[in-house]
Amino acid sequence: MIEVKRKGARSTKDLSPAILKQLNCGEVETANLVEWLAIDQRSLLTHLLKQHKRIAYLKPVLVAIDQLKKQTVNTINEAIGTALFEQSFKNGDQQFLKILSQHQADMARCWATYTIGRNHELSIEQTLEQIKPFAADTHFGVREISWMAVRHKIKDNLFSSISILSNWTSHENKNVRRFSSEATRPRGVWCQHIDLLKNKPELALEILEPLRSDPDRYVQDSVGNWLNDASKTKADFVRSLCERWEKESGTKETKYIIKKALRTIGS
Repeated sequence: MIEVKRKGARSTKDLSPAILKQLNCGEVETANLVEWLAIDQRSLLTHLLKQHKRIAYLKPVLVAIDQLKKQTVNTINEAIGTALFEQSFKNGDQQFLKILSQHQADMARCWATYTIGRNHELSIEQTLEQIKPFAADTHFGVREISWMAVRHKIKDNLFSSISILSNWTSHENKNVRRFSSEATRPRGVWCQHIDLLKNKPELALEILEPLRSDPDRYVQDSVGNWLNDASKTKADFVRSLCERWEKESGTKETKYIIKKALRTIGS
């Protein structure tokens, strides 16, 4: 029997109480961004810790949330993931980190990405290898949080990261290929900018070049957005690169990326 995927509510008011309860108990994945934003992360956290007999972790995690200057879905997500890592590390509880990373609730897997990003004992090679399954996750939320969770490490180890991620550009999984581009965007979304790539975007050509004609629109959008980011500071570089790509690669995929890359550059 083929499983029919839920479409999800179009707005918060359309979200049924029954589905919201399941989401807050970690019984189902969110079907779209509306549901993802509607989850009460404190409720989900409480339920998950009770279920796995780790309620002692709850108070310090809630304290971490309360100490946030600005509470948004993303800041709360990061605070929970970071605090859970600290509690697990303090208690030598690797098993709980495994539970998080394999949980059916996508939000729990989002928290798990920060247990990798906040582990300072991991090298950049180990960090990227451990984040790869989350980069390949079937859920959009986990994929987005995965690159945000390790963005600071990529920035601090930029040359090594570019070298490693350049090998991901040929991965059979489109989500992994997309991560290589999205995680290194010069400006990115909801994250720190990478100033070196804003001023020297050519440093990432070993990632961009192999993706210039990627067959998947998900990857194409990321590459186009990467170059559009770079165009804010290095418009001439982006124009020149796009002109070369247009001559060397006449595919519809490349043309789509070029159009997206140049969309905010004045004539």
